Parts: sequence; structure tokens; C-alpha cells
Amino acid sequence: MTERESATKADNNAVTQVDPSLASVIFESERLLVLNKNADVSLLADRTGAPELWSHLKENLPKPYLVHRLDKGTSGVLVVAKDQATQTTLTKSFEAHAVRKFYVARVLGHFPIKLTHRIELPLCKGRKSRYRVAAPRETIAQVGTSFSAVADREGVAALTYARTLSQGEDYSDLCLMPITGRTHQLRVHLSWLGYPILGDHLYGSEANRGGRLRLHCHKLYVPGVGVFHAPVPW
Repeated sequence: MTERESATKADNNAVTQVDPSLASVIFESERLLVLNKNADVSLLADRTGAPELWSHLKENLPKPYLVHRLDKGTSGVLVVAKDQATQTTLTKSFEAHAVRKFYVARVLGHFPIKLTHRIELPLCKGRKSRYRVAAPRETIAQVGTSFSAVADREGVAALTYARTLSQGEDYSDLCLMPITGRTHQLRVHLSWLGYPILGDHLYGSEANRGGRLRLHCHKLYVPGVGVFHAPVPW
């Protein structure tokens, strides 16, 4: 299968039935199922007991294999393997940062425009299931279009590229490309720079205006497999 073919396949070729309240099918082959996960749907079971996607997939596929994850509040492209060999291949691609991930986020405030910005801020676990930048906020330095900090505690490297797509009265729509895939990476990076994602109950109290988290995985480029898109839902 070529990348061109995989990018143009429509969901009417799908054979797996997926509950539309959880997700919709973008693409399906013998080895792969690509979904557009809805916002506020957990991939795995959580403490709320609400319907979650993985149990539903196990009822409709012989055996799904986890490749990567999206936060509960995040919508967009989710790749599921149908066999262990495919899972192994795709997992290696994600771990090698060969898969290119593109997100769209709506953040509070006017993020710098025109140029792509490099955000290289190490992360560590914080309190109450939160993550934080592993350095004092006041030590975050901006040089040109790069934001960086030196970890002052045990932290892991986290790198994000960000570019402004458009701006409204008090918000910006950003295209984000995380190179690493740390838990809550995009949410923490933007919050610590002063641009919390709208609807983020965990990291952006001043941006919490109700409604969904405005974070969406818009496109995944998977080498040797294809390019998969999910339309931005706002």
C-alpha cells in the first residue's frame, strides 16, 4: 500500500463497526485500524466508569493492539494495530520519533506569529497526577524563537515545535508538532509559557471556560504506511 493510497481511503471501506459516540473510522486494512477519537472519550478504563474505547474495540476486533495513546480530552487520529507484528513495527517507529504528529490547539492569548518556535522544556511528575517543567518558571529562557530551560531535578527531555495558524480577539490557534511523546507534554509546555489550552481543567484554570479541551491530533505521518487526517472539529 502506498502513502497516497492510504491517505485517500475513505471510511466507507471499513468493515469494523465503531460506536459513533466514541470514534469514527478513518482507514482500515488487514493490519491496521485508524480512528478519529472523539473528545472526552477515554482510551482505557478510568475511575469514572464511563464507556471507554478499548473495551469497545475488543468486542469488535479479534484482538486490537495498542500503539500509542491520546488523552481523554484530546480528539483526533488514533492508530490501532490488528496483529502483534504490526504493533511491534509501529511502536518502534513511534519510539524512534519517525512518526510525525501534528496537533491543532486553541490557546488563551496571542502566541508569537509568523515563525515556528522550538519549545525544549524538560518534564517531571508533579502533584495529583500532574506534570510540570523540571525547572523554575523564571529560568525559562527565550532566545530568538527557542524556549529552553535546564532541569534542576530529575526530568526527561521534551521537545515541541509550535506555529501560529490564526488569532482571534484573545486566543490563538496553533499547529503543534511534538517530537517526544511525554504525558501531557503539549498541555504543560503551553501552560508554562503562559498560553494554556482552552478547556484545560488541569493546567489552565484561567482558560477553563467550559466545553471540551481544544486539542486535536489533526494529522499523523507514519513512514511506509500513510498519512492520516482528522478534520479539526472547531
